[in-house]
Amino acid sequence: MNIIAIIIATIVFAIVAPVLGCLLAGVDRIISARMQGRVGPPLLQPYYDVRKLLGKENVSVNSSESVYITCALVFTILAGGIFFSGGNLLMSVFVITLSALFFIVAAYSTRSPYAEIGAGRETLQVMAYEPMVLFMAVGFFMAAGTFDVAGVLSLDAPIITNIWLVFLGFLFILTIKLRKSPFDLSYSHHAHQELVKGITTEMSGPTLAKVEIMHWCENILFLGWTGMFFIWGNPLSFAIAIVAVVLIYFLEIWIDNNFARVKWQAMLKSAWVVALVAGGVNIAVLAYL
Repeated sequence: MNIIAIIIATIVFAIVAPVLGCLLAGVDRIISARMQGRVGPPLLQPYYDVRKLLGKENVSVNSSESVYITCALVFTILAGGIFFSGGNLLMSVFVITLSALFFIVAAYSTRSPYAEIGAGRETLQVMAYEPMVLFMAVGFFMAAGTFDVAGVLSLDAPIITNIWLVFLGFLFILTIKLRKSPFDLSYSHHAHQELVKGITTEMSGPTLAKVEIMHWCENILFLGWTGMFFIWGNPLSFAIAIVAVVLIYFLEIWIDNNFARVKWQAMLKSAWVVALVAGGVNIAVLAYL
C-alpha cells in the first residue's frame, strides 16, 4: 500500500465524506417524508441538528465515552481513506469493524441498562453482517486477483459479472450496515421506532454529533463499496457506478419505509443463510472454475 496516497485520501475523505453524507441524509429524510405523505425537513436539516449538538455542553457519564467515540470516528475516516485511495479492501473492512467495536465499547462504558441493550444489539448486527462482508472481500480478490481496490481499473469487465451472487448477498447486509429497517435494531433515525435511543441513549452534545458525522462517513464508504462492483477499465464505468449507487440507495430508503423492525433472531439467521448461500456458493464456483 502507498502510505502517502492513503494519508492524502484520508484527509480528503475527512473533509468530503461528512459533506456528502450530510446531503445524503437530508435527501434520505425528504424522500422518506414524501413516501409517508409529508413535506419533510429542509435538505440541510441534518447539518442544523449536528451544529446544534456541537454547541451544547458536553455532558456524559464518564470521560472515556467521548474518547471511544472519537476513536470510532477516526477509524471510520481511516477506513474510507484506505478504500478511496485504491488500497487494500480487506484492511478497510478490518478498520471499519474496529470502529464498530469502539462504538460498542463506548455504549457499554456508560453502564446504562438501555445503552447496554443497544450495545448488545449492535454486537449482534456486527455478528450478522461480518461473514458476508468477509465473503465480499474474498470474492473481490478471486475476481480481481488482488485485494487492492485500484485493481478493478485494470479489468476488462466489472467484477459483478463474476461475483453477482456475492453482490446480492452484500445488498442484503447493506441494509444492516446503513441502519435501515427491518434491521435497525441498535438504534434508528425514525422516532416511531424508539422509546429510548438504543445504543446512543447516554450520548449527547458533541459526543452525539460525532456519532452522526461517523454515520455520514460510514454511508459514503459503504456506497463506495457498492459502486466498486460496477467499475472496470473503462472511464465511463464511473458514471455507471454512480447511477447504480443512486438506484440502490433509493431501494434502501424504500425498504426502510415499508418494513417493520424484525427480531434479532430473524436478522442473525437470515444474514448467515444469505452469506452461506450467496457468498459460499459463488466463491466455491470461482474456486473450482
